[in-house]
Amino acid sequence: MRAVLFDIDGTLLHSAAIDDALYREAVRVVLGDVQLRPSLHEYEFVTDTGVLRQILRDNDIDENERTLEGIRTVFVDLLEAHVHEHGPFREIPGARQMLRALQASPACAVAMATGGWRQSAVLKLASARMHYEDIPLATSNDHHERTTIMEIALERLGGSFESVTYFGDGPWDREACARLGWEFVAVGPELGGLEHFHGVDPCS
Repeated sequence: MRAVLFDIDGTLLHSAAIDDALYREAVRVVLGDVQLRPSLHEYEFVTDTGVLRQILRDNDIDENERTLEGIRTVFVDLLEAHVHEHGPFREIPGARQMLRALQASPACAVAMATGGWRQSAVLKLASARMHYEDIPLATSNDHHERTTIMEIALERLGGSFESVTYFGDGPWDREACARLGWEFVAVGPELGGLEHFHGVDPCS
């Protein structure tokens, strides 16, 4: 059996740009006019928890659970407001159908591993009517480092696998797969990857 894992933002959903903008807004709502690096590429750990820890260090702010939870709460509230005003997040074409096919396949086991927080991931997936409830999900609530999040998702699948393939949209996804020795499939324009999932069969 093969294991097939997916990132969410920019991979299953057209959500990466909005996610980044609202994350930054949430940080500034809670922390004020703090210094943020110009791009996600400039952070070592490109996950919601990892980036936030680095923002706190950059601005000499003590890390505590109250601050982390405050930013998570504001961020999810902003996402909910965005969905209410603009409608649900859109799937990458074919993603919903492909996930259903993978869940029904005896040749594959499917999981999700995202650098986002669980609360925001579930909100976005639900808005796009993705059937995620029976799919193991590892998030930035589990760890701040992407490779560890990916390993946790694989562990939640259980068993052993002849191969592990990860679909992602960012260079940090590709680098994590290289460190783990997993196969990587690029999605989206940044890495010149898939534009849709129509006809894609990771189990073939």
